[in-house]
Amino acid sequence: MTVTDRPATYREVFAEPTFRTLFVARTLAISANSLQIFALSVLVYASTGSPLLSALAFGAGFLPQFAGGLLLGSLTDRLPARPLIVAGYAVEAALAATLCLAGLPVVVNLLLVAAVACFTPVFSGAASKVIAERLTGDAYVLGRSLTSMSSSAAQLLGLAGGGVAVATLGARPALLVAAVCHLLAAAAVRIGLPADRGDAGSKTGGAVRDSWTGAISMLTNRTIRRLLLAQWLPSAFVAGSEALLVAYAARRGFAPGAGAILMAAPAVGMLIGNFAVGRLLRPSVRERLSAPLIILLGTPLITLLAPLPLPLVAAVLTLAGTGFAYGLGLQREFLEAAPADRLGQLFALLSTGLMALQGVGPLVFGALAELTAPATAIAAAGIATSLVAVPVHLRRRVG
Repeated sequence: MTVTDRPATYREVFAEPTFRTLFVARTLAISANSLQIFALSVLVYASTGSPLLSALAFGAGFLPQFAGGLLLGSLTDRLPARPLIVAGYAVEAALAATLCLAGLPVVVNLLLVAAVACFTPVFSGAASKVIAERLTGDAYVLGRSLTSMSSSAAQLLGLAGGGVAVATLGARPALLVAAVCHLLAAAAVRIGLPADRGDAGSKTGGAVRDSWTGAISMLTNRTIRRLLLAQWLPSAFVAGSEALLVAYAARRGFAPGAGAILMAAPAVGMLIGNFAVGRLLRPSVRERLSAPLIILLGTPLITLLAPLPLPLVAAVLTLAGTGFAYGLGLQREFLEAAPADRLGQLFALLSTGLMALQGVGPLVFGALAELTAPATAIAAAGIATSLVAVPVHLRRRVG
């Protein structure tokens, strides 16, 4: 094993104080977001009785990120990272408090959620840029692995905490809990992240025009576009399948609450996969396994066409979730392809596509499920996911 092919260790990653700070803050913020989404959905449904508005409350923060990432992404490279990230968490805290205390109409609340979501790629892109600048080599890849693992754990924690908070305190007080978590995240970044300087002086023209120009230049770069699509498409397809798990469980006649178990299973698999692939395998092995892991992410979903018992369905979804670790094998090439003066904007663009397409995936496969059946649509999502492995494998052979 060469020195450059030696896998990094968690000790090396957490030895970087900047990563520790952003890791803790991001975990708090994701938990708070999951809690907020759940509490707001409950609040909207309780006040309107409308499943559609409740669903919109759940997804209102996703699709607007598309516009924000395209039109505001260059701010990640123009402005200092610390105040930008702190402002992002502070705005999220203000939003949660407003949703709780202001008593605004449902439509206004949803518009506020959408407006704040437009800026989310900017804040998240700035944090990703800082991590990429502070962690080098395989430590960066392992740092991305830890970030993915913490995201899964934080989402599970936020949903579980949201259920407990709503049951014990009520939906509105639960939103205040989310606001406090966001404030803690902002404080952690303000105290623990060193000050830096933005690069506004090296940029010309307005931020919106610069963002649009940068996004177009990166999307027309064949290498960057391929790596973005390789990370966007499987997530979108799998999100489409996960959105159907409640309907699948009901159609199969599983006990009430089974849908929640099935929705948690891929997140558990993601935790396992990111640990095993990120920590136990050499960088060169990870990169060779990108395409096989994409196949692992998709093909188990096809087996849901069979009338499997609930424990086996949960096991299949957990196995499929381990395939999310395929992204670790793309990170070195992705970082090497990034333009030095638009590193933050590239991460904002990655986040934009992930969020936007994860909103589109459920619509596409949900429509297919309406025409066929949930199991059929889930299997179709699995097939579509597996097909992404073909260009990833062929490109690696050419490279």
